Amino acid sequence: MSKYKRVLLKLSGESLAGKSEFGWDENRLVEYMEQVKEVVASGIEVAIVIGGGNIFRGMKGVSRGFDRVKGDHMGMLATVINGLALQSACEDVGQKAKLFSAIRMEPVAEYYSKPKAIEAMQSGAVAILTAGTSNPYFTTDTASALRGIEVEANVFLKGTRVDGIYTADPEKDKTATKYESITFADALSKKLKIMDLTAFTLCMENNLPVIVFDMNKPGTLKRILAGENLGTLVYNQ
Repeated sequence: MSKYKRVLLKLSGESLAGKSEFGWDENRLVEYMEQVKEVVASGIEVAIVIGGGNIFRGMKGVSRGFDRVKGDHMGMLATVINGLALQSACEDVGQKAKLFSAIRMEPVAEYYSKPKAIEAMQSGAVAILTAGTSNPYFTTDTASALRGIEVEANVFLKGTRVDGIYTADPEKDKTATKYESITFADALSKKLKIMDLTAFTLCMENNLPVIVFDMNKPGTLKRILAGENLGTLVYNQ
């Protein structure tokens, strides 16, 4: 039995693109949602926050001359498009899903509220939370931390392409070693780049533990929630 009743899963937009630099890898979408379906079937409630980097990144837009606020709004809309893709993938594998947006855009998505998101999860549906916080200057990691706290998730699961947090970038430094677990305070003192400081502080101050893991390995999500020591746990001491 899982020690987590409700989880917030953060997926990057880039992860949906697979080996491509843009768009979606349909096989990757289905693989992800099959993992999520398996977790929901075990009785765990799941909310997902998705990034939009496979379509548009606000900061890259700024570097090309976009106004920062407009660029961030474009990024928020990109997350809604990705949310629709996730919802379709859920339906393909037979998993109920409800799409929420922090920006009003009915009938594409329902306007986000905590009670409605929790109600969806309690009914056995995956709550897909898009459009970030609806505010510019905030990342989707910050949106994930905020939504995780709001919906009373027991843990923030950050799915990445590496299997945890390392002393250095393992893709650049072959001598880097992995942390099995680390406190928020130690991660701050070591200046580990887990997520942006706003998101990190929200999790730390609201006692929301974070697990960083490799979502691209099928079965890892279920194994973590079953209690296996995979990925890296960040927690308050």
